[in-house]
Amino acid sequence: MILLKNLSVLLFFSLLIATTPANAENAEITTPAAPTIAASGYILMNYNTGKVLAENNADVKLAPASLTKIMAVYVVFREIANGHLHLDDLVTISQKAWETPGSRMFVEVGNQVKVEDLLKGVIIQSGNDASVALAEHIAGDESTFANMMNQHAERLGMKNSHFEDSNGLPIDNHYTTARDLALLTQALIKEFPDYYRWFSQKEFTFNNIVQHNRNQLLSRDQTVDGVKTGFTDAAGYCLVASALRNDMRLISVVMGASSPNARANENQNLLNYGFRFFESHKLYQGKTQLAEARIWKGDSKNIPVGLAEDLYASIPRGHYADLKASLTIDKKITAPVKEGTKLGTVNVTLKDEVVSSKDLIALKSVEQGNIFQRLYDSAMMMLEKSDGQ
Repeated sequence: MILLKNLSVLLFFSLLIATTPANAENAEITTPAAPTIAASGYILMNYNTGKVLAENNADVKLAPASLTKIMAVYVVFREIANGHLHLDDLVTISQKAWETPGSRMFVEVGNQVKVEDLLKGVIIQSGNDASVALAEHIAGDESTFANMMNQHAERLGMKNSHFEDSNGLPIDNHYTTARDLALLTQALIKEFPDYYRWFSQKEFTFNNIVQHNRNQLLSRDQTVDGVKTGFTDAAGYCLVASALRNDMRLISVVMGASSPNARANENQNLLNYGFRFFESHKLYQGKTQLAEARIWKGDSKNIPVGLAEDLYASIPRGHYADLKASLTIDKKITAPVKEGTKLGTVNVTLKDEVVSSKDLIALKSVEQGNIFQRLYDSAMMMLEKSDGQ
């Protein structure tokens, strides 16, 4: 195991630790319990680390109502990213889409509407008609589109979700959980930051009709920039929210609240709790060399190692100085090694508890060396082996 104190970030850690009172290292970490939330299920998650800060019934399968549209929109974004769809493509509105009940964008049957407008109609106005129109345009019918939603849910690790429609209107065998919705929202924000900004838009006008975003937190809290509301009699009042304060993003999910105000209040309570009692720090930059490892039988003697992506830690507030990091590199790394190959682990601990861990990877490929390099390293490896016996 290699302590990373030679790295700038850990030097900063060391300086902080040096100025910490002697009894601080042994001080017990006490964080107040999360507030009581009146809902069927809820969760509060740190966006960067995925650490859950509060939860109750987070894995209970519940009717999601229009929270379903987060997944519908995610699928549309993926189709755009893959080049199968474009924002200025025109979608012909079917009779079925036009007749879909509930909240509406007020598209007209037979009209052609841009994909971008339909997306805003789903995200901001929660239009069931817009959801169906997009589903039919992409997959031919809503049932096939629901299959696409389920495939993405499985890929994202949404273990307790199943979708039967694109809009969340009541239907058998259609459910998700607070945890799964947090995972979905995390993926959506990470993969599509440019499109995510639409979730903070407070109103949208289509067909000369102005409709306001039902997410009350957008007006109450300037740090909140999404995400989606939902309601049916079966689901109750639901809200997925996300807020960014001082480079720390939290995602909260409340399902089955008693009223529009209640779902907003309970999400606000969760967010305030998370920001008050926890902090998040980026400790290491992805794709940046953290160390060099010895590699045998290669055309180079060393290989740079680092992380595939940034490493964050989410910890109780006031304990940044107590963080410690260590790097473990595999022994006897032998060429050839391809870029991205796992070669070890970086662990960040707080009071001997691992709070963040990521694979250490090769930052470049190293090919096999020539015959003389391989023979020489083979001999050296045998000498090291005999010396260790």
